[in-house]
Amino acid sequence: MSTIESAAVAARAGTREWAGLAVLALATLLLALDNTVLFLALPHLGEDLRPGPTELLWIMDVYGFMIAGFLVTMGALGDRIGRRRLLIYGAAAFGAASVLAAYANGPVMLIVARALLGVTGAALMPSALALITTMFQDARQRAAAIGVFTACFMGGGALGPVIGGALLERYWWGSVFLLSVPVMIVLLITAPLLLPETRAAGAGRLDLPSVPLFLAAALPAVYALKELAKDPARPWAYGAAAVAVVFGILFVRRQRALADPLLDLRLLRSRTFSAALGILLAGMIIQGGLYLFISQYLQMIEGLSPLRAGLWLAVPALALVAGSLLSPIIARRLRPGTVIAAGLVPAAAGFLTATWAGDTVVLMIGVTVGFLGMAPIGALGISLIAGSAPPERAGAASAMAETSGEFGIAFGVAAMGSLGTAVFSAVISAPADAPPSARESIGEAATAAEQLPPASAAALLDSARDAFLAGLGVVGTVSAVLLVGLAVLSAWLLRGLPPIGAEAGSPAEAEVTRPDEEVTRPGKEAPASP
Repeated sequence: MSTIESAAVAARAGTREWAGLAVLALATLLLALDNTVLFLALPHLGEDLRPGPTELLWIMDVYGFMIAGFLVTMGALGDRIGRRRLLIYGAAAFGAASVLAAYANGPVMLIVARALLGVTGAALMPSALALITTMFQDARQRAAAIGVFTACFMGGGALGPVIGGALLERYWWGSVFLLSVPVMIVLLITAPLLLPETRAAGAGRLDLPSVPLFLAAALPAVYALKELAKDPARPWAYGAAAVAVVFGILFVRRQRALADPLLDLRLLRSRTFSAALGILLAGMIIQGGLYLFISQYLQMIEGLSPLRAGLWLAVPALALVAGSLLSPIIARRLRPGTVIAAGLVPAAAGFLTATWAGDTVVLMIGVTVGFLGMAPIGALGISLIAGSAPPERAGAASAMAETSGEFGIAFGVAAMGSLGTAVFSAVISAPADAPPSARESIGEAATAAEQLPPASAAALLDSARDAFLAGLGVVGTVSAVLLVGLAVLSAWLLRGLPPIGAEAGSPAEAEVTRPDEEVTRPGKEAPASP
């Protein structure tokens, strides 16, 4: 056997690495599930804790706020103190915060617990992806492992309402939080045995002033997007967006001046890294916006309960999982850019058909085709981002990929929601005795109809249904056009990349230097952190 062949064999992951991946994937599934598992529990905890409207919103939103705000900080921290160490700390804290949330005796306590879950979840996510990147050195194995990671993350959010509904059939609302405790215990036990300790060699100290600067940019940005999704006319949302821009500029200027920044913007010099990051962001914008409208269609038009709507949505979620697992396999023979582009064209056709169908079965078939076609964006996009970043920046690169996904979904909900609302308001023909709020959304129209005489109520609901379907059609058409454009861009921007593993042992892009980093194998003591 030649030296090159021996090195290739040595670089291939074995049983320990795949077992470690299973543990990390299960934890990722639980983290994604925590985003949506509360949907069905809200009425139950509302009866027990009696939160006000503002408190209820914070209970739902603070988890996502904290994850989006702390991903970059935690990714950089893991690069410095060790990704396995941060993963273990995060798992212990996440389990403790889950227990605190399950037994919260008031709204404030639950909000604090949800905030802690978001911060500790942000510690887990980039650490898990960075460890997968370093555990799987073989390009094909790494792509397959990241496909599993992506499938669990994508599937977890869709399974949240289904699992939450099943638990609430027999247990109290706090049981939805306790689901993660045994998984975190397994992670704490197995991490030292299965996962290596990796950190950036010679990394400097964490730049503490950069942390509040990033939070001051990220948190108002997420808040603004969520507020604009609810009502595009809210002036404070634009104020929050302006604050985010100002602090974002200050943050970028500081990072460019630092020798060892919190967020290394030099990663964007890699054509593969920046192109994959942009494609991932655009894909999540489209996916987030469409998911919002499909969920509203099932509940507001078809009148399904959240649990039944969740079961319907589980079908396209399974297609997304299947596509995430298959994409790396297909990309072994075809160029990644070709695989992504080839998936986006039928996805555009599927969404276009779905949003103009007017029939639930046809709609769900179209959405399923669309989600299947969009799966390569997540699986291959994250793999390209991770594979083109230097190992000592694996945590930061992972955090950038995940932050891109979080912001993409939030922006998609806001932008597509605003577009659909504008069409709804322009199309609806409300009776003269209907309040002005009936023109704002189908939910407001349904509320207004309850106060009207039967004839006016029926006319308002019929018009609101037609207006919502018109908005859904426009959103689907715009999404389809964007997907076709994204397909062309993907094929062009990623045209130079060979199939995964075609050049065994080489990085995804020669322009990126991949220096060594400190690695401690499972069972050995990690060196002291710098």
